[in-house]
Amino acid sequence: MESRVLLRTFCLIFGLGAVWGLGVDPSLQIDVLTELELGESTTGVRQVPGLHNGTKAFLFQDTPRSVKASTATAEQFFQKLRNKHEFTILVTLKQTHLNSGVILSIHHLDHRYLLESSGHRNEVRLHYRSGSHRPHTEVFPYILADDKWHKLSLAISASHLILHIDCNKIYERVVEKPSTDLPLGTTFWLGQRNNAHGYFKGIMQDVQLLVMPQGFIAQCPDLNRTCPTCNDFHGLVQKIMELQDILAKTSAKLSRAEQRMNRLDQCYCERTCTMKGTTYREFESWIDGCKNCTCLNGTIQCETLICPNPDCPLNSALAYVDGKCCKECKSICQFQGRTYFEGERNTVYSSSGVCVLYECKDQTMKLVESSGCPALDCPESHQITLSHSCCKVCKGYDFCSERHNCMENSVCRNLNDRAVCSCRDGFRALREDNAYCEDIDECAEGRHYCRENTMCVNTPGSFMCICKTGYIRIDDYSCTEHDECITNQHNCDENALCFNTVGGHNCVCKPGYTGNGTTCKAFCKDGCRNGGACIAANVCACPHGFTGPSCETDIDECSDGFVQCDSRANCINLPGWYHCECRDGYHDNGMFSPSGESCENGFVMCRRMVCDCENPTVDLFCCPECDPRLSSQCLHQNGETLYNSGDTWVQNCQQCRCLQGEVDCWPLPCPDVECEFSILPENECCPRCVTDPCQADTIRNDITKTCLDEMNVVRFTGSSWIKHGTECTLCQCKNGHICCSVDPQCLQEL
Repeated sequence: MESRVLLRTFCLIFGLGAVWGLGVDPSLQIDVLTELELGESTTGVRQVPGLHNGTKAFLFQDTPRSVKASTATAEQFFQKLRNKHEFTILVTLKQTHLNSGVILSIHHLDHRYLLESSGHRNEVRLHYRSGSHRPHTEVFPYILADDKWHKLSLAISASHLILHIDCNKIYERVVEKPSTDLPLGTTFWLGQRNNAHGYFKGIMQDVQLLVMPQGFIAQCPDLNRTCPTCNDFHGLVQKIMELQDILAKTSAKLSRAEQRMNRLDQCYCERTCTMKGTTYREFESWIDGCKNCTCLNGTIQCETLICPNPDCPLNSALAYVDGKCCKECKSICQFQGRTYFEGERNTVYSSSGVCVLYECKDQTMKLVESSGCPALDCPESHQITLSHSCCKVCKGYDFCSERHNCMENSVCRNLNDRAVCSCRDGFRALREDNAYCEDIDECAEGRHYCRENTMCVNTPGSFMCICKTGYIRIDDYSCTEHDECITNQHNCDENALCFNTVGGHNCVCKPGYTGNGTTCKAFCKDGCRNGGACIAANVCACPHGFTGPSCETDIDECSDGFVQCDSRANCINLPGWYHCECRDGYHDNGMFSPSGESCENGFVMCRRMVCDCENPTVDLFCCPECDPRLSSQCLHQNGETLYNSGDTWVQNCQQCRCLQGEVDCWPLPCPDVECEFSILPENECCPRCVTDPCQADTIRNDITKTCLDEMNVVRFTGSSWIKHGTECTLCQCKNGHICCSVDPQCLQEL
């Protein structure tokens, strides 16, 4: 709960984010249907008309199939996904009525990402493994298997999940952070869990994975990103913990520095300058690349170096020298009508194709003895001939790794047969070979985007916009003096937040509400079950017969004494209602119709129909025990046991059911753990409470409880550090309790 409050506060502090464009960087996008190259030759899949004609759509038929990415294609997917904490799953689908099937499956042994839709239980489920290597399942009650088109988007940002269906935010949750450490050999399946289970039946279109935050905007462009993502928030928390460590180390350094300062009270100190590890005295000058620098009052001031243009003696010419900015006179050689500088090499090929290498030495091109060439591991068509060496290289050879003269603010780039220098973004070349570069002053040259009421300030390689005195910031490039939100000159809903902009304002619904800002409707994070309606933020109005925060609890009218049946009948409780059932030896008075319904005081009361397996028209979905077909049997996950339609079993902490040949599994319900510290014992499905915080693997973090470490530094709950004076003792703050343990692997490495 505390993490949700922090996340919402973080969003309010940082305000509106940038509105995304409709385009998506191809390097961040995985178009699954295109990459899998589905076609008429794919068994069990055929192309059909989709929701729109812009992309291909495919029908996943009710037949055996194996829609699996090749090893090379799957690895291309996982290179983009591996160790990324922000990505979005997008799909447009039309799922067959009552089908329970997997949309996509990323699987390796017990490590998996699996998104499925259950038409048996009307749920969307995400199975994943957390960073602590424990399996988790998030269940989202929603009907996708209704034979209608739906757009589904599941955005994952660190521990933050957002489910959109048909461009409406249905669920938003904070969960344990999923792990994307996908090992080699991980498989990728579409429309099935594996080769034998979880067949999706219906049509899929626009199946994509976007490796970026808030990727649902690519599917629904009108949904603007309104606040930082959970990954942004976790990054900020990590920075705070890093700053704590820096503070502890700095405090120790300050203590030692104060002791030394006490001994320097009588010393005369001269202000110096330090650059690249070298200290310079006051008024001392030096050359740094293509700049002439001077130390003035402890500050380094540099100017662009003006290169001389000397007259060179005979058999010499001006050329660049390694480590120096300006050209110097260098001896030359004349050879075959061309000029070469001292040390420069050139190859000559004889009429028989023999390569001879010459080098300019002492103003004469001299023959260089060949020392043999290394064997190449590429075909001859991929071998490149060089002008300065008789040895060929393969395409893609890294010339930069040999030697280059690219200096500060310049980077080395490989061409086909040599290396060249290129200035970094925001810098320009000081000489024609781009070896030395200087910062571009975007402010002075008018190459910035600062708008009205701002001042441009140059920074290395970029710039920043500072608000003028008396103005308030709107975004990175503009400021305003009038705040329509404070003066109440806006049209935002009473349940919305107002954000001021230049010449206007934006409205964003408060947490717990959804809409466009001018109109906001209440949103219940866990949904309102059993026909309940959300009437305020996380407040459900429950229908008759149900109660609880999400209308999840059935009222037992029989045990609570709400009803009184005939003395010859028993009261039978049903979800949301009840009925009176005659005891053995009695029959009802005819008020019940053959369909199992009766009408009393204007209410229709229902009871479960009696399954007559001898009736040839019996509904096999309602009465699966009457289904004798072999095709309705299900194979257990171990591949050895057969179940009949209607049978149930427990597998890996999941309740599974066979229904007309399809296996559907959902997490076993666990009671709520209302305690501060809990642990999940091995080979058990539900967590238990513990009193010792050092034994707990799950903590209900309370940010108000901090720890004081051995250096008297305050540590937030959840933070960890290496104990002072040790190398292998790791300590962690758990709600005011310090738990330390020794890392055995660390001890072995000492």
